[in-house]
Amino acid sequence: MAINDDQVNVAQEMKRGAIASIPMIIGGIPFGILFGSLASSYDLSPWFAVAMSMFVFAGSAQFVAIGLISIDAPLWVIVSTTFIVNLRHLLYAADLVKYVKHLPITTRFVMGFGLTDETYAAVQPLYGTGTINKESGHYAYLGSFLSFYIMWNITTVLGVLFGELVPGMSDWGLEFAMVATFISIITPYLKSYPFWLSMVSAGVASIVLFDLPNNLGLLISAIVGVGIGYFADLRYSPINEHQERAQ
Repeated sequence: MAINDDQVNVAQEMKRGAIASIPMIIGGIPFGILFGSLASSYDLSPWFAVAMSMFVFAGSAQFVAIGLISIDAPLWVIVSTTFIVNLRHLLYAADLVKYVKHLPITTRFVMGFGLTDETYAAVQPLYGTGTINKESGHYAYLGSFLSFYIMWNITTVLGVLFGELVPGMSDWGLEFAMVATFISIITPYLKSYPFWLSMVSAGVASIVLFDLPNNLGLLISAIVGVGIGYFADLRYSPINEHQERAQ
């Protein structure tokens, strides 16, 4: 029997999603502060960073975009690079659609805006283990999304304020938080050859192509990683399916 909204403890479900997100929220705090501080170091308006966090809310893509904007990169480079960097969200959405396709389009639109690496990493396992279901899981998703959104915007403002008051804050090495957060997100998925090949190929390409202008090395490396991962998955999936049937 389907569960309607009156039978769902909305607050409890949202709390569940927020609690599952706490470890990555903590890891993202210095990440958000660093982004806010970059506005002053790049001689951009503080309101520019605040507006990006409010209306774009795209984490790594914001770092890429603000870096390209600061060096007056061509518009097509900014758009194409951020598009490729965010292309992984299409895969996240494809994985989650089976749980949310019955929801109203307005609800799915809000969920799409809030789809980040961290929310996906926090909520997808809850669906996978049956902790939440498709009838009420979107409330846990919204709880995760809102907790990240509030944290990201508060830390962006803090970064803007600290960046104005403490010159050189962007040189403190806080960007390591971004690296650590992404490592924690991808590590659980490194269980098969396609994932490993995708990670290694993208990493090697980013090192080899580091000196390309306008950060084009990042764009090409992302394409290399996605391409190799895709074709490796086509190559190894039949083998894995055969082994599972044999067992």
